[in-house]
Amino acid sequence: MSGLNNIDHVIVLMLENRSFDNLLGGLYPSGPDFNGLTGNETNPYDVPGGVTEIIQVWSDAGVDQQTLTTPTPDPGELYPDIAQQIFADQTPGKQVPTMQGFANNYAKHGGKARDIMHYFQPAQVPVLSELARSFAVCDQWYASAPCQTWPNRFFLHTGTANGYPNNSPQHFPYTMNTIFNVLGDAGVEWKIYFNDFPQSLTLSKLWPHLHRFRPYADFQSDAKTGKLPAYTFIEPRFFTDLALPNDQHPPHDVTFGEQLIADVYNHVRTSPCWEKSLLIIIYDEHGGIYDHAPPPLAVTPDSKADAAFAFDRYGVRIPAVLVSPYIKAGTILRSAPDGLAHQGPPYPFDHTSVIATLRKRFGIVKPLTQRDAVAPSVDNVLNLDSPSNKGPDKINIPPCEFTPAQLQAAKDAPANDFQKAAFEAMSLLPVVPSWTGELRVLESLFRTFINKLTGKSAALAKAGDAASAIKAKVDGFLP
Repeated sequence: MSGLNNIDHVIVLMLENRSFDNLLGGLYPSGPDFNGLTGNETNPYDVPGGVTEIIQVWSDAGVDQQTLTTPTPDPGELYPDIAQQIFADQTPGKQVPTMQGFANNYAKHGGKARDIMHYFQPAQVPVLSELARSFAVCDQWYASAPCQTWPNRFFLHTGTANGYPNNSPQHFPYTMNTIFNVLGDAGVEWKIYFNDFPQSLTLSKLWPHLHRFRPYADFQSDAKTGKLPAYTFIEPRFFTDLALPNDQHPPHDVTFGEQLIADVYNHVRTSPCWEKSLLIIIYDEHGGIYDHAPPPLAVTPDSKADAAFAFDRYGVRIPAVLVSPYIKAGTILRSAPDGLAHQGPPYPFDHTSVIATLRKRFGIVKPLTQRDAVAPSVDNVLNLDSPSNKGPDKINIPPCEFTPAQLQAAKDAPANDFQKAAFEAMSLLPVVPSWTGELRVLESLFRTFINKLTGKSAALAKAGDAASAIKAKVDGFLP
């Protein structure tokens, strides 16, 4: 098990909708040891009128709001959008992942084709870049499926999306078994810390464990007092309330996410738990933003499949940074020595690698699905014999202020697909009259939040009918 035995605290922070190339493609020069951007990567854009323009990846040195909120508007991330991005409208059944459909797909959604080819300089995302250089970056971590946020977050928690390729329509109750339940059955402590809406709570098998869902302030406190559990999962702020979102979902300003990453690191770094910790920073999916690395075929997790997709291919590559005093600075984690994603073993890292790592560390033999059964664990990243890489004592939190007008504009902006799905979920989850105790605490939390957001999404107007339709099903899964 190598250095994994030395880890008592695995902490996972999952952010939103960024590709590897977008945030980390310029971290190091591209070459055999790092599969980054050369600067020569391109995509065709079929300009109306019959002309095809070749758009090259590009960056700039700006740190203004226009740069830090690129791309605007939100790119397409439904399964059909991602299929176009990866396969560029090839004939179904004969598709080869060329990664040549990003520009055309983004233009279809009303964006400037050039903006989807943008990537950030390390100085523009200094927190993520400093941690990647100070510890480890993985240039071979793929989203678990070419799908939206919810399916990929489900893969992280359950090893499957249960056959659902998109956030909506919703399929309550989501009954898949979770790594949290498996850990709990083995006597391993876990907690989920959230900023506003805990998307993980859409999984019905977690409803009997509401005492393990804690506000983000409790993570800060638990880290400070050395009370972090064996497995910590952190969810960012997805919505505009008293502050702007820090999930980095386009077109949200990436600096707010940088602030969250820095705060998580600083609290882990100064915690009594530090020398026994592994922090994994990943993103759920690429969010429609360009990446040049073709995703390979994957093992189908189970017999559940959508009519359009068998869940037999990984999604687009996402940023992944791993932090621990047991990691040598400058490490590049790979499952294949050449850094390429192969059609078969060794499989690349994906979100089920977290499950594989937790199972390996805590002696859980039985996999949740066929996907986490073959997923590589990240134990090889722990390449030091002792916790000798102290890393930065503290990461400076980059400033990012907003005016009342900007806050109001964000509140008035159209909801993205994740937010729409979350609005519906918040309206559905607390409606069961038999809920008592901590379930009533959940109801109060959601009701308060819904009241602040009423009118922002048409999903709320339909919530009453939807809630009535699923009430009997949901009630059957309560403790």
